[in-house]
Amino acid sequence: MNREEELLKKRLLDLANLADRRGIATFSDFLNLNELNIFHGLQRELSFIQCRPFGGYESAERQMVAFLPDALSYNYHYPIIALKISPLQKKFSDDLSHRDFLGAVLNLGIDRGKIGDILVDEKEGILFCVTSVAGLIEEELTRVRHTTVRVEETSTENLTVTIRTERVTGTVSSLRLDSVISTALKASRSSLVSSIEGGLVFVNGRMVTSNGYTIKDGDLISVRGHGRFRFLRTISQTRKGRYLIELEKYI
Repeated sequence: MNREEELLKKRLLDLANLADRRGIATFSDFLNLNELNIFHGLQRELSFIQCRPFGGYESAERQMVAFLPDALSYNYHYPIIALKISPLQKKFSDDLSHRDFLGAVLNLGIDRGKIGDILVDEKEGILFCVTSVAGLIEEELTRVRHTTVRVEETSTENLTVTIRTERVTGTVSSLRLDSVISTALKASRSSLVSSIEGGLVFVNGRMVTSNGYTIKDGDLISVRGHGRFRFLRTISQTRKGRYLIELEKYI
């Protein structure tokens, strides 16, 4: 681990100990995939307390971790607010991307750890953030690129998140990680070796650095810089012993 990762590990353990000592719920900032992998690696050291990651909606990639004493296991709320960012005049709006929304928010001086996922639908965005920065974003975020926007809180309880996906099918020689990713990204297996061995691939939030890792039905696979997809099932096996597989790719 480098110094940043060691500091994260210490911070997570400190939050867990504080929750246990005071009998209160404590929460981390939003963690990225690599940070969540570090959290998952602490399970033995965190066995004395309940830990529940959540990012504001099901299947969120960036998640904060709640550390929960037994007495509070069913009586707590994540300090997460969802903000809807929409153009004042949609027909004159730029085509806004995830990068555009994120850049505009970070330009306000807000730390990346305070911001969760940003879901983009046409020219609007839904941003998940820590409660403490929501007011600042609502007041100060008035433009994204050249587009004038309004920001308003939307309830996370009644929020319906529409995630665009597409089904992908293909044949692979085995259910190895490199073969499955190759089908999802339409890239050669050899070109993916450096991504896997370099710690850029996560399966269900855990870093996997072995090309030969076997994928199972329902696994959520994220490749940093390339997106994520879910392995749905093996449809059939061909006469030549290859597997016809079905994936759900997030777009």
